[in-house]
Amino acid sequence: MNELLHEVYPVEKGAFETAGEVSGTIKRMLRKLGVPSQVIRRVSVASYEVELNLVIHSLGGQMEITIEPESVTLDVADRGPGIPDLDLAMQEGWSTASDEVRTLGFGAGMGLPNMKRNADEFDIRSQVGVGTNIHMKFFCV
Repeated sequence: MNELLHEVYPVEKGAFETAGEVSGTIKRMLRKLGVPSQVIRRVSVASYEVELNLVIHSLGGQMEITIEPESVTLDVADRGPGIPDLDLAMQEGWSTASDEVRTLGFGAGMGLPNMKRNADEFDIRSQVGVGTNIHMKFFCV
């Protein structure tokens, strides 16, 4: 399988003014490459949710996308604070977002569940004080 494209995008903590730009860039890239629209929709939802989680909850991180003929892979790594209880974090509606973040319209506790629901493969690993890594794969066939 020949790799079509591989890009890495940094995402800064608290960068609400640019939140959504990376996921928008990914969506445009997928359209240009002719990825099926139903796959673009799922990748767009998951990439937006993970980008917002980086802005809201992490100390910054990166989103890495690999686009191949049969799949789109999104690997995300952040720096701290980590997630103490992954089972709880995966529950719809559970969030550690601050009141300030909630007044901006974010932090509803649907990010991780939406990522898992839209990805064909989903893996999350987190260590308190270190950070979180998320792997998502979306099949194009």
